[in-house]
Amino acid sequence: MTKPGFWDTATRELARRDRVLAKLIAAHPDIHLTRRGDPFTTLARSIVGQQISVKAAQAVWDRFARAAQGSAAAGTLAIALDPARVARMRVTTLRRCGFSERKAEYVRDLAQHFVTGRLEPHTWSALDDEALIEALVDVKGIGRWTAEMFLMFHEVRADVLPIGDIGLQNAMAILYNKGERMLPAQMREYAERWAPWRSVATWYLWRSLEPVPVQY
Repeated sequence: MTKPGFWDTATRELARRDRVLAKLIAAHPDIHLTRRGDPFTTLARSIVGQQISVKAAQAVWDRFARAAQGSAAAGTLAIALDPARVARMRVTTLRRCGFSERKAEYVRDLAQHFVTGRLEPHTWSALDDEALIEALVDVKGIGRWTAEMFLMFHEVRADVLPIGDIGLQNAMAILYNKGERMLPAQMREYAERWAPWRSVATWYLWRSLEPVPVQY
């Protein structure tokens, strides 16, 4: 739950540049973006949660974590899964956990990326945002939005702007464009004033819609 080292500098600068953000920052003084989980488990959980309800995703995740680790504590955010063990799991086992055939393929592909070193977390600090996104979307089932959420919530990158995020689109429409949805190019142009703290700006714009941070 440690506050990112850049957070206080970012909030001060954003509050000076943008009156809307200044109000949101003042309204949420005691919460901030926090890092989530280990890399493999965080990405696996994002795949499990795609296109199903939070409740259904939690149930599938609990069964999957028990099958992958045999732990009574399965389902907690702190648990870390072993990619090598997941890579050896049979599709039939994943299907019994509640995976669709496609999601079973996705999770096994993710595990193989870690096992073979195609995804190597210790190298990521040397990659810029776009290079890391490119590496992540090479995994079946991981698109740009999922990769951007990973950069924000696991890598805690300061300057991610997830243009395809519905929450960001809605918040910018309401707060900056009289309720009218902006085009992607307009969003990027407007957000230039927030660089290099666009992750922080996005996080506070989400708070205008959901005051309590949600898990990604």
